[in-house]
Amino acid sequence: MMIDSNRIYNRNGRTSYGGSVVYWMSRDQRINDNWALIHAAEQANIYGSSLHVIFCLAPAFPNANIRHYKFMLSGLQELEPLLAQKGIAFHLLMGNPVEELTSFISKYKPGLLISDFDPLKVKQYWKEKLDKQISIPHIEVDTHNIIPCRVASQKAEFGAYTLRPKIKKLLPQFLVDSPSLPKVIKASKADKTNWDEVLIWLNPDISVAPISWLSPGERAAKLTLNKFITERLNGYAEQRNNPNLDAQSNLSAYLHFGQISAQRVAIEVAKTNAPETDKAAFLEELIVRRELSDNFCLYNPNYNTVEGFHPWAQKTLTEHRGDQREYLYTLNHLEKGNTHDDLWNAAQLEMVITGKMHGFMRMYWAKKILEWTATPETALAHAIYLNDKYSIDGRDPNGYAGIAWAIGGVHDRAWGERAVFGKIRYMNYQGCKRKFDVNGYIKKIMQLNAQHKTKS
Repeated sequence: MMIDSNRIYNRNGRTSYGGSVVYWMSRDQRINDNWALIHAAEQANIYGSSLHVIFCLAPAFPNANIRHYKFMLSGLQELEPLLAQKGIAFHLLMGNPVEELTSFISKYKPGLLISDFDPLKVKQYWKEKLDKQISIPHIEVDTHNIIPCRVASQKAEFGAYTLRPKIKKLLPQFLVDSPSLPKVIKASKADKTNWDEVLIWLNPDISVAPISWLSPGERAAKLTLNKFITERLNGYAEQRNNPNLDAQSNLSAYLHFGQISAQRVAIEVAKTNAPETDKAAFLEELIVRRELSDNFCLYNPNYNTVEGFHPWAQKTLTEHRGDQREYLYTLNHLEKGNTHDDLWNAAQLEMVITGKMHGFMRMYWAKKILEWTATPETALAHAIYLNDKYSIDGRDPNGYAGIAWAIGGVHDRAWGERAVFGKIRYMNYQGCKRKFDVNGYIKKIMQLNAQHKTKS
């Protein structure tokens, strides 16, 4: 077996197998470094059967729009002929995933279903419903995390400091090169996807424009990684928190859609000659912080509600629920970047225009939403809505965990008490001014906004 068996989770307890193999691709949309796809091809060859890759487009996904669909579909379009070269048929299904997969399995009568791991509730719900309707084994392979989420920990971790030693202990076992995807001996074929018809069927919200500064797909992801390593990894530890510098990796969209593997990114970064401080800073974010987010969403079903905050945080926010807010803004004001705070407005505009907000500004942005809305529940809902609608990597565990950290102290500790925030960590404008050139950042985004208005 080419794959570490610890990556494998039998979802329905069934083991008898015979017939073709189906890989339900969802979170990991790539050929290279995809343990789920590798395992599916291996099983197909062991039993002399064919392999079919399925991707199912749900008719509607909360706050998803043409920005997200265009990026994702372009990557899948690139993937289809590459799979064909390996003798693997690609099927794009459209509709309710449970109904579509049940129908596909009934029609093609495969003997094994393999899926990739996703901790989000909607994906878990689909899988649970599907498992009740099929009679074949359903194997889930965690190919998104370097350390499989269920192996790294069997409970919700309190913070990075509790998960870090567990990950460090397991890294030598799991941070290894993956083999090349084998060609499937018994080839399968499918009609080519009509990608124009797919977009027509989706009829997505077009009010949020696709991004043009970042090319989608597995090839582009590899080029972006190489560019980061050669041009920006040196100095990363010192420069990463300055929004005025182009110091970030720009890999978040590729990681979100699974167009590149975190495992591949970690291997390539680790073997460079960059300063150890820079590599350590980047790998802490890529591995520990990222996998902490998956842990949070898997083991805390309330990851997108106030009930998912630690008891101490819920208590302190409740105690300050009635505090006077100096400013109160509606969702419409926030969405348009129409507040008294020019720094916050710039961060919001950056996300609206580019689909990306600098990591440091994300923290400030979310905390101010708590400060300027009537309740923590409203703040959390507004922050999630805005992030999921405009960020190219929206609807991601990283986003939910980051917002819960900013608004609800998740993975953080209690700080000095103050109005509205209670004991939740506070951030302010003056603190940002001590960190970086605030005026320079605002000016940069205002210029970007002016260019954007001219083009549109």
